[in-house]
Parts: sequence; structure tokens; C-alpha cells
Amino acid sequence: MRIRVLGCSGGIGVGLHTTSLLLDDDILIDAGTGVGELTLDEMAGIRHIFLTHSHLDHIAGIPLLVDSIFDRIETPITIHAQAPTIGALRAHIFNW
Repeated sequence: MRIRVLGCSGGIGVGLHTTSLLLDDDILIDAGTGVGELTLDEMAGIRHIFLTHSHLDHIAGIPLLVDSIFDRIETPITIHAQAPTIGALRAHIFNW
């Protein structure tokens, strides 16, 4: 297993990206602004996102990631999280 730290900061600034870890080539642990460190081909290879919780610094990259690779993937990315986190995403991020 390879772990690539894309971001581990609580905020953004020059050289700072919020929490996101890439496991091998197809799994993200959290999807903060660190997702922006990936190429479009790397993003398109992601099949699963595991979220620890719904704070913005852990989920901010999801909508932009999906929008960026939508036409490159054939199957949706699976998001794994506890029910309250999925509920927050449905109510406040993907709200229709």
C-alpha cells in the first residue's frame, strides 16, 4: 500500500492544502483541497472516497473533483462515510 499525503493542513495558503490522502491510485481518505494536487488522469482513477467527517476542510474537493472528471469515468465514485456525514453532503453540498 502506498500513501501519498496531498494535504494535511487545517487551512489554505501558499503550499498549504486541507486533508486528503491518496491510497495506492484509487482510494482517497478525505477530499480536502489537497485533491487539487492530482492530475486529471489521477483524479479519474479514484474509485472510492472515505470521509472521516463532514467539515469543509475534509470534503471541499468532492464537488470540483466530480465536475472535473465526470466525462472521463464510466462508473460513479463511491463515497463511504457514517450516516450523519452522508446526510450533511446530501443536505448541504449535493442538495438536489
